[in-house]
Amino acid sequence: MSEYCLLLRKDLRQPLAPVPWPEDVLLTRLEQDRMPAVHALLELGYAAGQGSVEPFTRWQHDLLHDAEYDPQLCFVSLLDDQVVGVAVAWTSAYLKDLVVHPRLQGRGLGGALLYQVFSTFKQRGEACVDLKVMEHNHRARRLYHKHGLQRVRREAL
Repeated sequence: MSEYCLLLRKDLRQPLAPVPWPEDVLLTRLEQDRMPAVHALLELGYAAGQGSVEPFTRWQHDLLHDAEYDPQLCFVSLLDDQVVGVAVAWTSAYLKDLVVHPRLQGRGLGGALLYQVFSTFKQRGEACVDLKVMEHNHRARRLYHKHGLQRVRREAL
């Protein structure tokens, strides 16, 4: 049985509706000392077959050495100094990863991280942001639809 993902796109040429940041959650950039916690959150978020992440050492090396890596495009959300959300984007205006800890899902953190990514790329002069989502990941698809992402195409994995 084939699995599919969807390529979605957010048009940044239109005004962005601001999204309130969840109370008590802080936004920071991805720093070296937070990488293990960010990796653990990615593993947790992708554990149900919604995506995949390499083992930590490989993930960290690949991230830091990717030509599209820019630390200014890696957003980390903290609650009580614990990593509870992450958005990693590439310089090509592509959102590579977006994960919110299960205990904070439904509180607006995913939308706030999306808005941060969108507004950053809009400031950089990009016309759109792309991402891929597993077709069966209905929760993520609802979030993306709510924030104006449109389907571009369906791709077999």
